[in-house]
Amino acid sequence: MGSQPVGHLALLPLYAAAATAILALLADLFTGRRGAVTGVTLLGTLATAAGAIVAAGAEPTFCASGGCSWVPSGAATTTAVLFAGLTAGVLAFSLPALRLGIAPAGEFCFLLACSMTGGVTVAYAGDLITLIVGLETLTLPLYVLVGLRRFAPSERVTTDGAAASVTFFLISVVSTAVALLGVALNYAATGGVHLALLTTAPAPFAPLAGVGAALLVIGLAFKVAAVPLHAWAPATYDGAPVPIAAYLSTASKLGGVIALAAVVSRLDTRGVVAVLAILTMTIGNLVALRQSRMVRLLAWSSVAQAGYILAALALGEPGVVAALAYAVFFVILELIAFGVVVALRAPGQDGGAVADYRGAGRRHPWLGAALVLALAGLAGLPPGLAGLFAKLSVVDALVDADWTWLAGVVVLNAVIALAYYVRVAASLYSLPARVGISVADPVLVDEAVHPRVPVPRPVALTLSVAALIVVILGFAPQLLFDAL
Repeated sequence: MGSQPVGHLALLPLYAAAATAILALLADLFTGRRGAVTGVTLLGTLATAAGAIVAAGAEPTFCASGGCSWVPSGAATTTAVLFAGLTAGVLAFSLPALRLGIAPAGEFCFLLACSMTGGVTVAYAGDLITLIVGLETLTLPLYVLVGLRRFAPSERVTTDGAAASVTFFLISVVSTAVALLGVALNYAATGGVHLALLTTAPAPFAPLAGVGAALLVIGLAFKVAAVPLHAWAPATYDGAPVPIAAYLSTASKLGGVIALAAVVSRLDTRGVVAVLAILTMTIGNLVALRQSRMVRLLAWSSVAQAGYILAALALGEPGVVAALAYAVFFVILELIAFGVVVALRAPGQDGGAVADYRGAGRRHPWLGAALVLALAGLAGLPPGLAGLFAKLSVVDALVDADWTWLAGVVVLNAVIALAYYVRVAASLYSLPARVGISVADPVLVDEAVHPRVPVPRPVALTLSVAALIVVILGFAPQLLFDAL
């Protein structure tokens, strides 16, 4: 490998992402100005996306023994751009809190850019070692970001943030150990770690390779909060700052999906993944029905959505494109949902209860419309055409592969999920409870409970761009399938 020339063009998005983290730290060190730090980070996300597009036609690099460790592809380009976009969106959601000093801007932007660097590494990974390193680089900064606050509006938020960070860390360590054990067993059985060379082990080592593949899938399933490795997600999402919960639900989950897709498309893990899919979508939807807190409801919803993605991945290689397309649709819709929560809550506040959003759509019509669009998409209903096409792509892939029974489970769970999505959407336009209000005029009640406040421009801009992308993909989903 040392004699091979390094393909610097292929590494351009990695260079841009890593440089963003370094420059954010230097900007904070030498200027101490919040605007300079956030500006550098935002420009770095744009440079990372541009680097991924420029590197789209580059040749693989770090090649040896018939395999390569860094492999540009259409899927890698699309997901790297998406990682950069999600990072920019979460940064925009965080700006109101950063302005108030709720979190130190330098450390926040540095950690966020480091996490983006891990996401880019996962997108281009061509071997299991690079894949695991990328996932850990994506996840490690999030342990700190979950609990990174100088102060909080209430003691509950501070305590929950610390508890969420510790829970996330401990379960992640166990899952990584399981995944690495799976890599070791698979290497012992097959003698390879490059994804392009993963194949069925010789007969004497087939059982060992099977156990290794199963352990690898189970370890990676933590990243998508698949049952039974899901317990960290609701507590961590609800204890973290809302923008970081958005990043956990989108970028972190996308990294796990990419890693799982790389493994299941080359190793026979259909049985394990199918069981994980059924458990994940069913338990996620059933528990979501009983949630009264908004972020916890979105967390359990994301657990269920991971189950739909795993259902497609259970097919192996034939289901990879459907799974990746679903993941892209899902993370954009989830970003919109969390963005509306950020817009409707004061900077630094948690997501609150679902009841706190009663009547919010009456006082903030466009925010209500954005949340309804996201919820409808997650439910697979019009006008969320992007989400509808996502579910149809998964069901179609399962039916084509004669896995009609699993397609039926997906459809049944989608029907169950309607109950809580419709409940939240309806509450946006129901009359708020008149606690402490003696007037009978509904308009005055709306103003008292949800006063019309200006939405910060970065949040509004990010929501507008995300909603526009969802609408475009809803009418032209083939654009995404072609890119993948």
